[in-house]
Amino acid sequence: MSGLRVVVVNGSPSRPSKTMGLVDVILDALNRMTAIVPSRVDVYRLGPGFAGAIEREDVSPEVEEALRRVEEADLLIAATPVFRGSYPGMFKHFFDLVEQYALAGKPVLLVATGGGDHHALVLEHALRPLFGFFQALTLPVAIFASGGDFDGTVLLNPRVYARVQIALEDAIRYLKVPTY
Repeated sequence: MSGLRVVVVNGSPSRPSKTMGLVDVILDALNRMTAIVPSRVDVYRLGPGFAGAIEREDVSPEVEEALRRVEEADLLIAATPVFRGSYPGMFKHFFDLVEQYALAGKPVLLVATGGGDHHALVLEHALRPLFGFFQALTLPVAIFASGGDFDGTVLLNPRVYARVQIALEDAIRYLKVPTY
């Protein structure tokens, strides 16, 4: 199977979640634009071989495989709910284990969900600096949806759908991949 290797790092502890509901919309739209091979890393499902690791050498083989998928992705989607004004600690812990220069120049789409519109600041004040440390290429248009934009985990707000489209059109230009 060939196509753009898109890896989602999901920082939500909930199953199902609004965060992954939004990511599903993004992946569906991207798949309509170009061939993709999506995969997902659920940081809260990585287990003790992840949570107890202090150094990369301490991780389980499954966690090592997840880290390598992220480091080798063509496009990384960093998706997280807002928790107390920032991303959850398990989300950050995952990136603490990523090799420092493995994401240099890698396109990263920032995605977040939160209780209200004021949580959208997490994109610029927490996520963008995190990936700046890695010298990743955070795409200019990030995507945020608040709790009121959903019915359960189903995204309803047409403005968020429009933002997804704008963000993905930008991503396609940066990735220089063939489109349908």
